Amino acid sequence: MTTRLADLTTLRVGGPAGRYVEAKSEAEIIEAVQGADADGEPLLVIGGGSNLLVGDEGFPGLVLRDARTDLETPDVSACAGTSLTVAAGAVWDDVVQLAIANRWVGLEALSGIPGSAGATPVQNVGAYGQEVAQTIATVRVWDRARAKVRTLALADLGFGYRTSILKRSMRPTSDAEAWHPTPRYVVLDVTYQLRWGDLSAPIAYGELAARLGVEVGARVPLAEVREAVLELRRGKGMVLDAEDHDTWSAGSFFTNPVLPAEELTGVPAEAPRWSAGPGLTKVSAAWLIEQSGFTKGHGMPGPAALSTKHTLALTNRGDASADDLLALAREVRDQVRSRFGVTLTPEPVVVPGPTL
Repeated sequence: MTTRLADLTTLRVGGPAGRYVEAKSEAEIIEAVQGADADGEPLLVIGGGSNLLVGDEGFPGLVLRDARTDLETPDVSACAGTSLTVAAGAVWDDVVQLAIANRWVGLEALSGIPGSAGATPVQNVGAYGQEVAQTIATVRVWDRARAKVRTLALADLGFGYRTSILKRSMRPTSDAEAWHPTPRYVVLDVTYQLRWGDLSAPIAYGELAARLGVEVGARVPLAEVREAVLELRRGKGMVLDAEDHDTWSAGSFFTNPVLPAEELTGVPAEAPRWSAGPGLTKVSAAWLIEQSGFTKGHGMPGPAALSTKHTLALTNRGDASADDLLALAREVRDQVRSRFGVTLTPEPVVVPGPTL
């Protein structure tokens, strides 16, 4: 029976897999990856499929899904914090719920994000002022280049805004070939270092603080933060719902551009912006899109359109093809570039290869 990538991704597009394997153990994952690499077979490792745009032609090699969902509950009897080790295939929101139920602080603002735990360090998943880089201690990986299991510590992971050494290994460098669409490092499990407490980490995002009715920097009961985040995400179509086509997406399709001063000249002063380090400024991609003439629902009644709730999400209205979504992405990117001189970068991985 042929497996279609449309059935494995939140955008619900994508043609057939050349070969499909579900791995239920670490040994099965390593064996499958080693075999594909030894045979020169293209490899796509997936979890929740929430950050993929797969072409209509499908994927010609091995599609390997990590079907492990282990959550290793630690011994928490005698310390002020805990280390939580999670199999890469575990559902991310299950991890967040487990943390909140056990009064572990640091993941609460990441509630409702679709996908698997193994994807979180790859793109340094973040939302509402939190990033997983703030709590990750180590990531165990299968290093495809060295053919061995390695443990990467926080300092090894090179976290940045929606990036890491894992994600960057998909692109060629001066001394290494690209690994695409699966990084050189296949995540096996992730260990998060969390502290105990009844109150959240300081609320760092204005929109979330306003929803909670507190000032930025305040601490709020963990369950209240989760509920407020879920309300905000539902209002933007960012909580999966099979009946709501606004959630047939890959979340925010474009990252907020991080620009040096010389590339800010075409961006008006009123554009929402934040410091992103020495000499760098992060600008709101949603603002750039909207000021370029796009509105919620742009593209309807066509098969692919911007979400009716959030202009950063490109959505499948029920029967879109990958080409439909790529055409919409190019339209948005090109119009923003023409208007402001800023080139938006897509967040999802395009499979089988970059075509934007």
